[in-house]
Amino acid sequence: MLDKAVKTVLLGLVCGLCAPALANTTTNAAAASDDGAAAPARTRIAIVLPTLSDTFSTAAQALRAGFMAAHEREPDGIEVTLVESADGAQNALSAYESALAQNDIVVGPLARADVAAIARSGKVAKPTLTLAPADADIALPAQALAIGLSIEDEARQLATWAGAGRKQAKAVVIAGGVAWQRRAARAFAAQWQELGLEALPVEIASSSGYLSAAGLEQVRKRLMEEKPAVVFFGLDAFQAQQMQLALPKGLAPAPHTYGTSQLNPWNAADWRSAEKRIEMNGVRLLDLPWLLQPDHPAVMVYPRPVMEADRRANPDLDRLYALGIDAYRVAREIAAHRTAFELDGVTGRLSVNFAAGNYRLRRAAQPAAYQDGMVAPLPRMP
Repeated sequence: MLDKAVKTVLLGLVCGLCAPALANTTTNAAAASDDGAAAPARTRIAIVLPTLSDTFSTAAQALRAGFMAAHEREPDGIEVTLVESADGAQNALSAYESALAQNDIVVGPLARADVAAIARSGKVAKPTLTLAPADADIALPAQALAIGLSIEDEARQLATWAGAGRKQAKAVVIAGGVAWQRRAARAFAAQWQELGLEALPVEIASSSGYLSAAGLEQVRKRLMEEKPAVVFFGLDAFQAQQMQLALPKGLAPAPHTYGTSQLNPWNAADWRSAEKRIEMNGVRLLDLPWLLQPDHPAVMVYPRPVMEADRRANPDLDRLYALGIDAYRVAREIAAHRTAFELDGVTGRLSVNFAAGNYRLRRAAQPAAYQDGMVAPLPRMP
């Protein structure tokens, strides 16, 4: 099972793979010309990360490693500085203010609570790319753009995918008791209802990752009664396996099942040696090209984190590493004064607007499904 702290990082807070040590400041200034002319001006980008946190440092290091891998591939005209912070929103705000004073663009912070502190501070005066989404009740100020991975965005995309072309269809929306699972279920249900369809929420208790027997029986009965067209799993991969095994057989037509990236416990390379999960066949999900498509042109140009020979990569830390890559690429485009652009990113197709009154990033994740007991990419949605 995945490290609970690491999962918490990706889905709302932060934590998890040790990245290679990197210098705090990396400079790639063009040398002065032979005639003594000054070097071209550089754009100074600070990345604010909780590397001093006991809880979040490994997650921060994973993201930092991805950011620096992208910088090493396209360094021209960019100077990168790491600004370290410790636990707590006040520490993150102090680090942000320090980064703001000495740099042109700030990337960070990583935790939702820290993003909230910065959004409310009134201090945002330069382009700022936050590495976590803002909570729904918090509006980011001008010049701030949320580029972090969002379980809610995944759930909304899944609802749109699952609901395409349907009329009067029911979806049973299952959530575990963890905060990110509830957020995902709420987002799926809200988007499903936006499509004019009926969402039927069910929450199931769990202990140490195991779904309760009573809860599984409740879900079975609900499915037999409602005969939904779609079932959404706001669960992790281990819990989804339990749910699949407990689903009633013989429903006609059988419901289509969907879930977030958390249903994918391995990257493409590690699936080759992992135990197959045949009971999951047919379940559809979204995840990042970084995990699903190692031969994708946008993916294969970047190095993978080095792992010990007998260990598999942690998929949540892989996702943070990938976020670091795309965070640098977005920051680089903004440094070039591009206000509207698209990127074929390692976290998905990115559509970015960074203009006054219209700061927005849309990420289209990669569709996938369980086939022959393992996760395989599907054709991208239009």
